[in-house]
Amino acid sequence: MLTIDLSGKRAFVAGVADDAGYGFAIAKALAQAGASVCVGTWPPALGIFQTLLRRGKMDDSLQLGDGRKLEFERILPLDAEYDVLGDAPPDVRDNKRYKEQGDFSIQGCTNRLRADFGESCLDIVVHSLANGAEVNRELLATTRAGYLGAVSVSAYSMVSLVAHLGPMLRRGGAFLSLSYLASERVIPGYGGGMSSAKAALESDTRVLAWEAGRKWGHRVNCISAGPLASRAASAIGREGSSEGEKGKSFIEQMVDYARDNAPLRESLAAREVAAAGAFLCSPLASGITGCVIHVDKGYHAMGKAVATPAGS
Repeated sequence: MLTIDLSGKRAFVAGVADDAGYGFAIAKALAQAGASVCVGTWPPALGIFQTLLRRGKMDDSLQLGDGRKLEFERILPLDAEYDVLGDAPPDVRDNKRYKEQGDFSIQGCTNRLRADFGESCLDIVVHSLANGAEVNRELLATTRAGYLGAVSVSAYSMVSLVAHLGPMLRRGGAFLSLSYLASERVIPGYGGGMSSAKAALESDTRVLAWEAGRKWGHRVNCISAGPLASRAASAIGREGSSEGEKGKSFIEQMVDYARDNAPLRESLAAREVAAAGAFLCSPLASGITGCVIHVDKGYHAMGKAVATPAGS
């Protein structure tokens, strides 16, 4: 039987702060396949995340299919906006949610992994990071700072992770990031430079595949995932609704629209993206690199709407 076997491998998943997003689902799939999993969590969310874990509030979500329970080998503070601690401004470094975490930069996270596990200690790195402070603004209304901030956190952070962690992956390692169809199609409501950031992320996937492949023998791929009503996505806002008006959020609209117009007319589950992620990070995908794989029930293939979401 052909199975995904990641026994003896260690993964680092950047961007896990709850059990509702793709990052957590991928971490769980990697653990199910036998990998040990470390995660990087945004410092302001780290305390709440650890408290939920400690109090057993996420026990159901942590349950694996074989009866085991997902236990993170390390939970490290990570703010991928900063390559080194000195890049963070004083007001961030002195903030109480950051101050007690030590070095929360990408370099700091790298140093902690190296100190705990040694020089060649990783096999898989998953980039599940995205943020755009002005995502609710149209592109024409996006400031330069907002645009560059979105690209910095959502795209350049992948470049930085590969640069910092590439030397620490054992040969044949795998990098994986998560994108969205807004990189190649117009998705009104997904603004603030986020569509530009996703386009950059996908372009960088190809270049990083070349460079990391030739330099270390690592693979670099990206999943363009369909919409998921995660906590982060739910903060995008209410496209097409005026202030104070009740209605579906942007992500709820997109979930409905994608389901009703995709070849496979059903909502995408996080576990489906996670399964594809586990495959791409496994030896079964040893010949795949530099690819953007759509996992969206086929919605990306459509060029004409065939249905209207209920309630629109």
